[in-house]
Amino acid sequence: MPNHRNMKSRIRPIGLALPLVAFIVITFLIPLGNMVKESVYDAEVAGALPSTLRLLKDWDGVDLPTEEVFRTLATEIVILQESRALGKIANRVNRVISGTRSVWGKTARRVKDAETDDMTTTMIEIDDRWRDLALWRGIKEAGQRYTPRNFLHAVDLTKDDDGSIVPAERERRVYNTLYIRTLQVAITVTLLSLLIGYPIAYAIAHAPPTLSKILLLCVLVPFWTSLLARATSWIVLLQTQGVVNDALVWFRLVPDEGRLSLIYNMTGTLIAMTQNLLPFAVLPIYAVLSSIPPTYMRAAASLGANPMQAFFRVYWPQSLPGVASGCLLVFILSIGFYITPAIVGGTKGQLISNMIAYHIDNNNWGLAAAISVIVLLSVLLLYVIFDRWVGVDKLKLS
Repeated sequence: MPNHRNMKSRIRPIGLALPLVAFIVITFLIPLGNMVKESVYDAEVAGALPSTLRLLKDWDGVDLPTEEVFRTLATEIVILQESRALGKIANRVNRVISGTRSVWGKTARRVKDAETDDMTTTMIEIDDRWRDLALWRGIKEAGQRYTPRNFLHAVDLTKDDDGSIVPAERERRVYNTLYIRTLQVAITVTLLSLLIGYPIAYAIAHAPPTLSKILLLCVLVPFWTSLLARATSWIVLLQTQGVVNDALVWFRLVPDEGRLSLIYNMTGTLIAMTQNLLPFAVLPIYAVLSSIPPTYMRAAASLGANPMQAFFRVYWPQSLPGVASGCLLVFILSIGFYITPAIVGGTKGQLISNMIAYHIDNNNWGLAAAISVIVLLSVLLLYVIFDRWVGVDKLKLS
């Protein structure tokens, strides 16, 4: 009987945890696994051109493929055209070797009725790009089911003709710049949220009960408003003829002809993101500040400390767990912010999340997934570093 009771007491917590485990698996782990798979797996070309790719497997890449390869590809192009799947294959290959999308449709229209014993010459006469070895290498590479191509592209790298990994062409190097810009924006927004949010949290924690509730309500109000509506409202406030510029002109801080450009640039992105994420800094800090007994400051004053000394040597250290939690929360959220930079930032205020959305809109799921995986791993790495060196448990006073 005791053993039966012990087993029952062990099974019960597991049963209670199963719904949570199932929820995490279904809503997080499975989508995450699909995203990782999507970043390295692409069977579209391999499934559409199986015979051509089988023949290209032994191709040396030095001379043009054989007549059999040309004829097999021509047959498969016609089949794809009839099934209306040629455009997808053209897009896939064009991502590997750009500027080749039109060659597929042009060839399909003219090779269908071609009766010739020399398909190589026929296809080259239809489009001279079939003579280019780079196109054939692109077809062969696009036909790989598992490939690191998306991850290389996501960090501004590519493969040259001999398979070596080299930097991408200068005009195509955009992702590393966006990673750095996103990190800079996340750090800046985090610092601004701390500088603005700490005094607000302090005021809420030390205000009379009625005023404290009103201030806390003001902090929570943005959560009741759509993020899209808040982002759009900043356009009204920050535009050249908007409220902010009108106020600056009225107070004679700027001349009327010298109104500030505050939207569709990084300035607008920082302002709007800080306002949207400020509550996520205020609330954790307030939760910690409200638990600090006010007698500590009075005790420090009674021991001869002036207000500044009492704050930085007694109050500030005790508030660090809340500061760390709020800053970490704001930083992680700002890394993946999308709507606000897209609406307020313009081309100069775009972040890496906007590039992910761009590739999703263009059905380039593999590259979007690769960028997402890189961002996710970067955030996890930063969190591990934070937890190891500046973890909340290390900020608590002994």
